[in-house]
Amino acid sequence: MKKADSKPKRAAPQDTSNGGNRRQRRAENASGPNGTPAGAPISRNAHGIPDWRLEKPDFKTIEVAKDGDVHYEVRGNLNAPVPPIRDSKYLKKEQCIELYRWMLLNRKMEEALENLYKQTKVVGGVYFGLGQEACSCASAYALQKDDWFAPMIRNQGALLVRGFHPRDVMMQYMAKADSPTKGKDGTSHYGDIKTRNMVSPISMLGDLIPVMAGVALGARMQGRELAVLTWIGDGGQSTGVTHEGLNFAAVRKLGLVLIVENNLWAYSTPTEYQFAVIDLADRAIGYGVPGVIIDGTDACQVYDATHEAVERAHRGEGASLIEAKMMRMKGHAIHDAATYVPKEMFEYWRKRDPIMRFEKYLLEKKWITAQELQRMAQEIQQIVDKDRDIAEASPMPKPEDAATGVYCDGVCHTIKPKYAMPKTRKSAAGAKLKESEAAIHFK
Repeated sequence: MKKADSKPKRAAPQDTSNGGNRRQRRAENASGPNGTPAGAPISRNAHGIPDWRLEKPDFKTIEVAKDGDVHYEVRGNLNAPVPPIRDSKYLKKEQCIELYRWMLLNRKMEEALENLYKQTKVVGGVYFGLGQEACSCASAYALQKDDWFAPMIRNQGALLVRGFHPRDVMMQYMAKADSPTKGKDGTSHYGDIKTRNMVSPISMLGDLIPVMAGVALGARMQGRELAVLTWIGDGGQSTGVTHEGLNFAAVRKLGLVLIVENNLWAYSTPTEYQFAVIDLADRAIGYGVPGVIIDGTDACQVYDATHEAVERAHRGEGASLIEAKMMRMKGHAIHDAATYVPKEMFEYWRKRDPIMRFEKYLLEKKWITAQELQRMAQEIQQIVDKDRDIAEASPMPKPEDAATGVYCDGVCHTIKPKYAMPKTRKSAAGAKLKESEAAIHFK
């Protein structure tokens, strides 16, 4: 299940800016890559942001007080039919099948984690991305090998796509000696800046955004225009550091690809009581960067939007903001039963399960058979079961190792630029410019 090194043939750059010719955009998206209907034409919201979704949910959550009790109720149309998957402009048949495998592996791994937690084999809590597998896997799948990413707690599928194994994630939650942090952390605070170009998650929401802007700036100083992908929730998007990081990336035209996972709940607060705008993608206008709205349960939409943002980054055209709308199908963490969520909302989004929708899509296009899907599910379950056995067999860390690898004494490893040594240009008179005025050149 290695990610294919080859990518689909690049199409001409698509205009996803906040403007452009609306009629032209509709014509460009009238059909998919195989001549099949691509669904309704791409529309724009009230502020001109492209909206790729094939449905726009027509309901809202309201706060209701009754007999001294305050709870949430959902009002509107919850019986709308499930829309089809929008054909990808870039993905080929083989890549769609591979992407489906990653999503299913993501789901099966988290099911195993839940069982480990219930068996008291997990140290601390567990955070799930149920219902968000398409957003995590398809976006990471759109990155090129040298691009960087920084996942949040629900983006464990991205770790798999970028080369981690289910056993790595399991051992990390179990605080085992063979885990990525050697048992020094029980959740998701680990990265790999040497081979996988992964920056460790940061619990302070929004802090990854300026860090990733810095990664993009560092790469540029070393002569590379790279895409740097990170995610933020609808609640975390309101933090000040989110604004600071995205604003800096916008001004410097850094290749930040920010996916706002609008999953309707910031812990126990519905989006209606978090922010006044209808679409968080509208905030892209204030930063002067392209914004787009997508269905976060449609793997093709997630891939295409991320692919185009990555291509912009590689061309040095700057940051992009993608709002992926979906539903968080479990509580904030495993300890949260999410009793505050109206049951009707769960049922509505359960019908829009990203894996179930993508499976139906592959079957309808006759790209895979039911028997092949069954064999794939069995194979993935075997992988997860084997990795679970490895994780459980891993020993707990030795007490005397608790302080090892925590602090750098200056001789443990050498810190050097990953791509090239940056240098500054000198003035005609030979005097070195002030650092704030220096133009960056490269060897």
